[in-house]
Amino acid sequence: MSVKTAKGVSVLGPVKPQYADILSVPAQEFIATLHRAFNGRRKELLQKRVQREKEIDAGKHPDFLPETKWIREDPTWKAAPPAPGLIDRRVEITGPVDRKMVINALNSGALTYMADFEDSNAPTWENCLSGQFNMRDAVRRQIDFAAPNGKFYKLKEGRLATLLVRPRGWHMEEKHFLVDGEPTSASLFDFALYFFHNGAETVRRGFGPYFYLPKMESHLEARLWNDTFNIAQDILAIPRGTIRGTVLIETIMAAFEMEEIIYELRDHSSGLNCGRWDYIFSFIKKFRNNPKFLLPDRGDINMTTPFMDAYVRLLIKTCHRRGVHAMGGMAAFIPIKDNATANEAAMAKVRADKLREVQAGHDGTWVAHPDLVILAKEIFDKHMPQPNQLYVLREDVKVTGSDLISVQGVKGNITDKGLRMNIDVALQYMEAWLRGNGCVPIHNLMEDAATAEISRSQLWQWVHHRAKTTDGKEITPDYVNQLLDEEINTIKQRLGEKKFGASKFPQAKTFLASTIQGREYSDFLTTLCYDSILTLSSGGAKL
Repeated sequence: MSVKTAKGVSVLGPVKPQYADILSVPAQEFIATLHRAFNGRRKELLQKRVQREKEIDAGKHPDFLPETKWIREDPTWKAAPPAPGLIDRRVEITGPVDRKMVINALNSGALTYMADFEDSNAPTWENCLSGQFNMRDAVRRQIDFAAPNGKFYKLKEGRLATLLVRPRGWHMEEKHFLVDGEPTSASLFDFALYFFHNGAETVRRGFGPYFYLPKMESHLEARLWNDTFNIAQDILAIPRGTIRGTVLIETIMAAFEMEEIIYELRDHSSGLNCGRWDYIFSFIKKFRNNPKFLLPDRGDINMTTPFMDAYVRLLIKTCHRRGVHAMGGMAAFIPIKDNATANEAAMAKVRADKLREVQAGHDGTWVAHPDLVILAKEIFDKHMPQPNQLYVLREDVKVTGSDLISVQGVKGNITDKGLRMNIDVALQYMEAWLRGNGCVPIHNLMEDAATAEISRSQLWQWVHHRAKTTDGKEITPDYVNQLLDEEINTIKQRLGEKKFGASKFPQAKTFLASTIQGREYSDFLTTLCYDSILTLSSGGAKL
């Protein structure tokens, strides 16, 4: 069905009757107001990203900003104190905004739950609208789900995880929703709909409108979020400072501006999070043209790798100095139900990772599966029996700009197995994403867009620099194309002609091949593939 639209607004996607209230005229007007106020600045900031990348390619490495030195050196300022429901964040579960997964996450026993419109959500129009519909029901505790197999899901009695929502990043657009003829920012679209429908209700229920903010590359982008929060709160007559935003430090550029990012958001800040997988992706992307930054197999890069360890230590010190939470990263392992030995090995890696985090000073951690909540919570409860450890100031930490980008001491190799694994993971993930699934279990890991980005970016980097595997094979465009053809043939044999023909693998192969030749490089897989998942009405296809 079509919906009545606000002045200057065009809704180009179909809207099911149950979603009509989500896209009510007042909600559209709210989105349009934020778009008109901030979309110009958003586009200017994206251009600044391009300019900074050109500087890196010209040999100017990122460093701490001299113009904001006064913020870093002023010991007196603090961010807002933790908001209701965010004091204890020992274990956070994350996942897409699928209705069943929302219920399971809220019931999981985790202290908090990040409902994700970003990397674990393929942003089809249906997924984005149904996600907002699910969020509205979840906030009001009126969400349930009857599965096709007859199983019924509902919320448990008692305490549920505190809800946080992650909108899409500043680089994404929502092409189904136009304001004055141009697509609106996907960040503003996701934020505005959730806040409009749930901001006041979350406060009434004893917590608040809480967000995770992804993919930022500078404190100016944080300032844009802060200005958005202020205007949005003013429009809805909700006091400024009610919103809280936890920023994912998942780009190498943001690592140099952590103090400034907290400062810009200080009245709305609820801390920083180590977005480890996107951080590795960003590291590869920003330095991809420099052969000195050639990295080994994805599996060899972990949180003890020197440049990763430096970023973690600096993040914890920065957050606690300013009175906000320093959240740990994602354990991508998921339970292996049909192999007890492999499962125990995977769980041992999760335990070691969570122990490292709590002993380093993190105030909480992320898991991707409900079965990991107890495991992670036991470790944090044992080593951090209180709600957080903001008092652990880590004054021993001294991290320089060179430490954050140093590849000295990086251990590992480029192997044929790693090369093939990157092709396999990127191909499988992209096929699922094109079908509308953004959270995909592959080889006992929960893959999302960030992990797939590492795989395809490493392929580009290795091809571009003609890296060699440990057995001496030079990685050329012809060789990766050969391996890609082999992988497609393997999949075709496994699925059979009929299932393969109904899949998105041919399309995924075309997209993947276009971005691993060592020449053209797409900034994000999600923007590369986005137009293929649009459901635009007539007239929208030209956008």
